[in-house]
Amino acid sequence: MITKASIVLSDGEMELVCNQQWILTKHGIIEKVYQLFGNLAAAMQQTVQQQTRTLPEVVTASSPKISRGENYKMLPYVMLDYPRHFTKPSTVAIRTLFWWGNFFSINLHLAGEAKHLAAPLLQASLARLQQQGYWLCVHTDPWQHHFEAGNYVPLKNFTAEEFAGVLGRETFIKIAAH
Repeated sequence: MITKASIVLSDGEMELVCNQQWILTKHGIIEKVYQLFGNLAAAMQQTVQQQTRTLPEVVTASSPKISRGENYKMLPYVMLDYPRHFTKPSTVAIRTLFWWGNFFSINLHLAGEAKHLAAPLLQASLARLQQQGYWLCVHTDPWQHHFEAGNYVPLKNFTAEEFAGVLGRETFIKIAAH
C-alpha cells in the first residue's frame, strides 16, 4: 500500500509562491549580470587582441562563453569564461563568476602545459599577487569556486618556497580574487 506524503507549504513559502515580483526581479538581475559580462567580454577581447604577439594562439583564438545555472550550492550563478581553452593536455582560462547571495569573483585556471609554461612568471609575481590580495585554490577539485575553508587560501599565507612547491606538485592552479 502506498501512503501519500503530506506536503504543506509554510505561510512564508505560500507568500513567495503567490508573489510574481520577486522571481521577475531575480530574472531581471540575472539579465543585467549577463549584460555586464557581455560588456566585460568585449573589453577582454579587445585587450587579448592587442596582445596577439605575446599570447598563445589557443588564447587569442578563443571566444567568450557566458553560462548561467540555478544550482551551484543551491544558488543561481552566471559565469564568463574568456579566454578559454580546456583540453586534457592543457587548460588556460579566466573565469568570472557571479554567485547569487555571495560574490563576484575572477580566477585564472591553468593546468598541464599552460601551468608548466606560466609557473616561472607566477613565481616571479608572487609578492605582487600577495599585495593585491589574491587567493590560491588548495582543493583537489578545480570546479569548486567558493571561498569557504579548504578551497581557497590567501596567497599572503604562502612563502615563496611553499608556492613553488604548489606550482610544481599540483595538476592545476587557480588564483582568484573576490
